[in-house]
Amino acid sequence: MRLKLRLSEGLLIGGLAFLVPAIAQDRQNYFDDPFLRVSAAMAACPVPEGPLFTQEQVRAEAHVRAQHGGSCFRSGRCRLPNSFLYDKEIIPRVAIYLQQDGRFGDTSVWVLGQRRLVILMGCVQSEEQALAMERAVLLVDDVMGVVNNLMVGTTGTPKYGTAPAGGAAAN
Repeated sequence: MRLKLRLSEGLLIGGLAFLVPAIAQDRQNYFDDPFLRVSAAMAACPVPEGPLFTQEQVRAEAHVRAQHGGSCFRSGRCRLPNSFLYDKEIIPRVAIYLQQDGRFGDTSVWVLGQRRLVILMGCVQSEEQALAMERAVLLVDDVMGVVNNLMVGTTGTPKYGTAPAGGAAAN
């Protein structure tokens, strides 16, 4: 009887241990970073996973975000008390600007905003088009910089993390 009890306890604990990594690895957009799809012309383009964090990553990132976000205001480069406060306004304007520009309709691109930086992810037709998109985004008011993670074509290894097969990025 005692052996059966220990065996069942071991199975229960083993089963729970199996679930703990799944729970601990639950990744979400905890910081609510704006992430939008701008264009969708290249169907085979690797889909970015977006701004997903585990709870552990959130704890590690929170201090850095508070420090970086507030230093912008303290140094006089931002009118708002935290540079992350701009992102929810910037990213929709970037999306509209790129969609109405006319040069980027044949791309598949997502934009992510963090600290007034715009991160471009996805696929373009040429290196020249990638650079033109980067320069265009810099013209949008309140954008402090652009991280160009665009890839030419749809094959190769993207410069960004990708969503799991069948996963979808933000619209």
